[in-house]
Amino acid sequence: MMRPKIVLADDHTIFSEGLKALLSPECEIVATADNGRAAIKAVRDFSPAVTILDISMPILNGIETAREIRKFDSKARIIFLTMHTELSYLREAFDAGASGYVIKHSAGSDLQSAIHRVLLGRTYISPGIDQHDIDSLLFSSPRKKKPSTQLTSRQREVLQLLAEGRSAKEAAAILNLSSRTVEFHKYRILQQLGLRTSAQLTQFAIRNKIISG
Repeated sequence: MMRPKIVLADDHTIFSEGLKALLSPECEIVATADNGRAAIKAVRDFSPAVTILDISMPILNGIETAREIRKFDSKARIIFLTMHTELSYLREAFDAGASGYVIKHSAGSDLQSAIHRVLLGRTYISPGIDQHDIDSLLFSSPRKKKPSTQLTSRQREVLQLLAEGRSAKEAAAILNLSSRTVEFHKYRILQQLGLRTSAQLTQFAIRNKIISG
């Protein structure tokens, strides 16, 4: 029986190595990545059966990474593996196309079950998530759109990099843009969000879970 191919994205190397050891008997780990952009490249290169993403990653967070993956593979099976138990993160994950949501502290007992379930076309949410939260996710009325949804995917990429403290030149190199283009994006982001300073930009990114505080 062929083992399903897995791409694993988490910026904590020791944790990733532990996951590889956990999953290798039943799965083939075809690539690991320590940031969202590297994860997207790995998914393009290897077309895995399942992609496992952390939410809080540098350069491009897991939520945005999932959105980008779903643009070129609408049927991608994505499991978020995260320490975040709040309903807001759970909502964002499933809005971005998640098939599963596993809490890191229960990865040893939950992750393989999650993989098996999503491979069958089902969803999986860690038992550690409060059932009331799951019901709220599934049955609540439509939410108001977040301010960050006013931004394009490119603007959200620029926002994360700048909020992480990278210069326009550094962000430009990562995104293969000119510094001038990054500065223009920054200007437009500030204008659209009604912000004035880089500090306010960072605070906005934290509040909207684009980066971790």
